[in-house]
Amino acid sequence: MLPVNGLRHPPTTGTSGWYIWAGEELSTEADFFKPLHIEHLDGWAPEIKKYLGLPPGWRFLIAPGYEDIWFDEKLLRLDGE
Repeated sequence: MLPVNGLRHPPTTGTSGWYIWAGEELSTEADFFKPLHIEHLDGWAPEIKKYLGLPPGWRFLIAPGYEDIWFDEKLLRLDGE
């Protein structure tokens, strides 16, 4: 299920701050993201485990033969500004 994208906001109560999705497009639908416990990650996308230690503000994109990891300061501002 590639490409896989991930971004991390600062954690809030009950979340790690991670938002992860597969595919080219990021949907704007309210129900696009579904909670997934890390125990179930092996069945969905085990290749992303190594990125989950990244601190808030970091993003990743992996695809066949491609890997990119970068810092995005905007992710640290939950107000969207």
